[in-house]
Amino acid sequence: MDTEFSFEWDEEKDRDNQMKHGVSFEEAMAIFSDSRRVEFFDSKHSFLEERWKIFGMSGSIVYMVICTERNGNIRIISAREASKFEEEDYFYGYSSKSS
Repeated sequence: MDTEFSFEWDEEKDRDNQMKHGVSFEEAMAIFSDSRRVEFFDSKHSFLEERWKIFGMSGSIVYMVICTERNGNIRIISAREASKFEEEDYFYGYSSKSS
C-alpha cells in the first residue's frame, strides 16, 4: 500500500460497524499513521478485489482493519479491536520488521 493515504467508505457500513464493533471508520484511519502497522494480503476474501488485513495501534489499542484500494483511495470495509491472537500477529510482525 502507498505511503500517502486518502480514505473512503460507505456511510451505512460505517454506522453498522460502529453498532457491531464499537469502532468508527474515521477512528480506524489512525492505524495508517502507525509506522509499525502490519499488512497481510487477504487471499481468502479477495475474489473481486484485493483485500488487506491491517493491524495497527491507535493509543494503546491494536485494531484490525479490512480494506481495499479503489480509485486511488483506501476503502475501509470493516474495523474492530484486534483479538488477543491478532495482537500477537501485530507484535510478531512488529518485531520481525524491526530486525
